[in-house]
Amino acid sequence: MTEADLSAVMAIEQATFPLDAWSEGMMRGELADMPRSRYYVVAVLDDEIVAYAGLATAADQADVQTIAVLEKFQGTGIGGALLTELLGEAGRRGAREIFLEVRADNPRAQGVYRHFGFEEIGTRRRYYDDGTDAIMMRRKLDG
Repeated sequence: MTEADLSAVMAIEQATFPLDAWSEGMMRGELADMPRSRYYVVAVLDDEIVAYAGLATAADQADVQTIAVLEKFQGTGIGGALLTELLGEAGRRGAREIFLEVRADNPRAQGVYRHFGFEEIGTRRRYYDDGTDAIMMRRKLDG
């Protein structure tokens, strides 16, 4: 992902997370930390950005910052491909485990993460702006 992608990324952000979307300033801040501690990618189909994902790393830990896929492309494997890329990058950066938070009211996303080997490790009460809890998940990485 580059700053040139921000217009498309922010449109996906607003559509996917209408209640707690990141601001463009927040996303620019994430990109400013690339490649030192951040890694962001986009998925492109027919010259259109249809999804994006981001990773933060520090020492031997990584965090999935975000994954968003346009609704009409959800369930097509794009999100899984992006998650696979983030897992690979976390490993390349020496992470031994990777964490994420997912909305408690999003069983579809929770199922995807479980499919990829993430386990629930706790709950952050009222984590999201609308008061929804976040489920904290972790996956240990090989090697």
